[in-house]
Amino acid sequence: PSARGCGPWCVPCLVSLDTLQELCRKEKLTCKSIGITKRNLNNYEVEYLCDYKVVKDMEYYLVKWKGWPDSTNTWEPLQNLKCPLLLQQFSNDKHNYLSQVKKGKAITPKNNNKTLKPAIAEYIVKKAKQRIALQRWQDELNRRKNHKGMIFVENTVDLEGPPSDFYYINEYKPAPGISLVNEATFGCSCTDCFFQKCCPAEAGVLLAYNKNQQIKIPPGTPIYECNSRCQCGPDCPNRIVQKGTQYSLCIFRTSNGRGWGVKTLVKIKRMSFVMEYVGEVITSEEAERRGQFYDNKGITYLFDLDYESDEFTVDAARYGNVSHFVNHSCDPNLQVFNVFIDNLDTRLPRIALFSTRTINAGEELTFDYQMKGSGDISSDSIDHSPAKKRVRTVCKCGAVTCRGYLN
Repeated sequence: PSARGCGPWCVPCLVSLDTLQELCRKEKLTCKSIGITKRNLNNYEVEYLCDYKVVKDMEYYLVKWKGWPDSTNTWEPLQNLKCPLLLQQFSNDKHNYLSQVKKGKAITPKNNNKTLKPAIAEYIVKKAKQRIALQRWQDELNRRKNHKGMIFVENTVDLEGPPSDFYYINEYKPAPGISLVNEATFGCSCTDCFFQKCCPAEAGVLLAYNKNQQIKIPPGTPIYECNSRCQCGPDCPNRIVQKGTQYSLCIFRTSNGRGWGVKTLVKIKRMSFVMEYVGEVITSEEAERRGQFYDNKGITYLFDLDYESDEFTVDAARYGNVSHFVNHSCDPNLQVFNVFIDNLDTRLPRIALFSTRTINAGEELTFDYQMKGSGDISSDSIDHSPAKKRVRTVCKCGAVTCRGYLN
């Protein structure tokens, strides 16, 4: 370690967090990754509250100090605590636990509320640690993303924390032996790509967007956007997907057993670009092998790139972006389109998700894993070949038109 901090080695540490914190404090080193900052190196800052008791009519809370190990937790009188938000969170977590037990029937701890039952205190600590972990994950997602829209994380359903084996990426990650380098050899020289013969015309298709940046072509029609060789600038009306997600989205824990989902925090107009579906690009043979494993888990993130051939598949199980968390629906509000920008290899289209209708703030985003129900005539789908679907997965979308199974 250096005098400026203990460095990146402490993140995937091989020793306990408590030990690292003690070592850093002994050496007077700061390390943001484990909560030791200049502010709390010599001072005490409340990280969360662990327990509660009443002694001689005075209220006490067990305090976890930020950047200090659990062994230094202390009981502090309420009057000394200047953390109204943490006190409110403690009260909310206690209420939520009591509401969950015995189907919402309130359970009053013994001793006239002078102490909390161990199970309640344990839940409160787990909830506090989860809240911190999710906040760190949210910060990490926003550091890694390269688009305008913000990413938020929320779990008011259970104690599930961030996924342990998921890595956020912004574009396709090729598996060993696969090359994604196939740059466009020409670009347009338009002064106004909306009115002049542009990249779509050169590819033999129509310009995909109208003046309001909404998609106007039917599903199954490819999108050819201006590329890095074009003379037009970043404000070109034919550069929509490459600008990335413009909306603030929230990865949230669903309450109907579907795990994580994604909802929009702002209104999205119909036929607007929402996000790309990215992941690891693998061969169809490798997808077949992984598909058997995913079948046994009852879930899959395999997306066949079969616009013109079936050589490649995108696997977003470990590597992906926000789209990794978008759930299936038999009545979706997102539609899939194939997009070509710099890489014009028709075997490797980029996958873009556009809104099929107006989506209100707070509404969950979904798309049809079989691409049915929205007038789509393309052959793209998530893992829909018979060889990969040996186990039928029950659909939980809840739509009136639900087909009952994902496959």
